[in-house]
Amino acid sequence: MNKDNTAHLTDQELLNYFYNTRDNQWLGLLLQRYTLLLLGVSMKYLKNEEAAKDAVQQIFLKAITELQKYKVEYIKSWLYMVARNHCLMQLRDKHGKNTYEITDNMPLPADPGNIAEQNEKEQALVLMEAAIGELNKEQGTCVTMFYLQKKSYQQISDTTGYNLMQVKSHIQNGKRNLKLLVEKKMKKQA
Repeated sequence: MNKDNTAHLTDQELLNYFYNTRDNQWLGLLLQRYTLLLLGVSMKYLKNEEAAKDAVQQIFLKAITELQKYKVEYIKSWLYMVARNHCLMQLRDKHGKNTYEITDNMPLPADPGNIAEQNEKEQALVLMEAAIGELNKEQGTCVTMFYLQKKSYQQISDTTGYNLMQVKSHIQNGKRNLKLLVEKKMKKQA
């Protein structure tokens, strides 16, 4: 069973095969599809590539353990939630161990107006991350590498095998499609 033979299978089909056989290979193929999304989520919160890569590995281990115990219906949203919670816990643990001095230039607590604005931005980021997963493979890969991983056109070309014009085109089209997908999702929520 290799990746090419299973590319036509939906996430739900892979998940069902896993639940029916308890063969972790099915789960591995499914999790591979979400590596970039999980890396992007982890980068957003942790702001460090090595920490984000470690987080993705931890999230995979948690997914393998938890999915053995109970059934998940929507794997993508469940993985996003696990990744987000994992990163928030890491940040909390990191900040909880530090001691802070109160200084004159410390930010004041956010006022209710700012909290609403922050919630709006957070919701937009959630929608954008979901929309990245809906882009075609080439666009999703190039957009993620360019905007989230801060790779240059040349680095993306070297990694993916696309020529520079293809990379530029995938990023440009991906950005446009991403905007349309996010706007569509926002309208559905309104």
